[in-house]
Amino acid sequence: MNIPVRPLVSASLILAVSAFVLTGAVADGGHYFPPVADKTTADECGSCHLAFPPSMLPAASWRKLMGQLDQHFGDDASVDAASADIITRYLTANAGDSSGLRFSGKLLRDLAPGAAPLRITDLPRWKREHRKIRAAEWADPKVKSKANCAACHEGAARGYFDDD
Repeated sequence: MNIPVRPLVSASLILAVSAFVLTGAVADGGHYFPPVADKTTADECGSCHLAFPPSMLPAASWRKLMGQLDQHFGDDASVDAASADIITRYLTANAGDSSGLRFSGKLLRDLAPGAAPLRITDLPRWKREHRKIRAAEWADPKVKSKANCAACHEGAARGYFDDD
């Protein structure tokens, strides 16, 4: 009996890639959040700061943030209407409470139903995980802000937020 080689090679390749991706998420302690995959969102949000993974906040938070870009944490981050629509649709479709992904479960678990925090740093889980960090570390010029995840998490741009 001859078994075709090509389907076996394809299946083996798919399994190997899947195992690699899943192992990366698990090996990093479950602090993996898929990074922004939409070009408009990555370009616009990432031009000033890390384009935060949408699964880190609920959809209500993203709608609220996108609705007040002219007052974005002290800056005017306004974008044209077409870009705002693309970004809003992407963020809400991939939000922690609407994406169907398991990655945001722990981060949003303690959030009150219907809550729409504007900052990831306001999430109860985030506060617990960062409670031992001294004020001097936050004040370090290399860190500058609690929102500067990449200062301490080298893998942040790739979606990994465990201690490096």
